[in-house]
Amino acid sequence: MTDRFETPLTFREIFNLPVSVDLRTAARAFGMCLNTAYRLISQGTFPCRTVRVGWRHRVLTVDLLRALGIEERPVFADEVADGVALTLFD
Repeated sequence: MTDRFETPLTFREIFNLPVSVDLRTAARAFGMCLNTAYRLISQGTFPCRTVRVGWRHRVLTVDLLRALGIEERPVFADEVADGVALTLFD
């Protein structure tokens, strides 16, 4: 474990997460270091549910988004321009 500070995830990074993420990524989403995340897990106070897989902790992205107060994925203007998202005018 390392105590170095990592920059928090941007909104774009959060919305592009896979189905589950490692604890380091979840900690970054909350703006905390990995040591703090492990401490909160041991105290049972990590902001969302974690799943133990062997020696590692994983966090389901849906639980992470819910804990961050994000209920649905917004559409970004560049996604509309790239044709990834439909506009209201299509």
